[in-house]
Amino acid sequence: MSEMVNPAGDDATISNSATFAETWAEPQTAALPQAELDRLTEALITALKTVFDPEIPVDVYELGLIYKVDLSDDKDVLIDMTLTAPGCPVAGEMPGWIEDAVMRVPGIKSARANLVFDPPWDPSKMSDEAKMALNMF
Repeated sequence: MSEMVNPAGDDATISNSATFAETWAEPQTAALPQAELDRLTEALITALKTVFDPEIPVDVYELGLIYKVDLSDDKDVLIDMTLTAPGCPVAGEMPGWIEDAVMRVPGIKSARANLVFDPPWDPSKMSDEAKMALNMF
């Protein structure tokens, strides 16, 4: 027969202690402080906005070509991006341009840009700023 734990006994004292509460919260706390995460997010967006599609006078971020940016606690960046068309003449070069731009952000350890084509890009992914620059309103 198994022994029953008394909820009002020693276990209740442990679970109500400040040390238990702090330790319990530790795994849920990100390694990067929120202020650092916010700074890096803003810097990454600024860096991405320096890369332009050579055929369109709008940056890749505003064009909606950046689908996902993952930042690890070690400050490695993994980007899923697409092109306006699979046959884009700079398809082989643009991921490198993205990686180079991201690596200029202070504190970033590594960057990798993966080309994805699902979902396919379409003009609805552009920001209002891009649509205005291209006179698409």
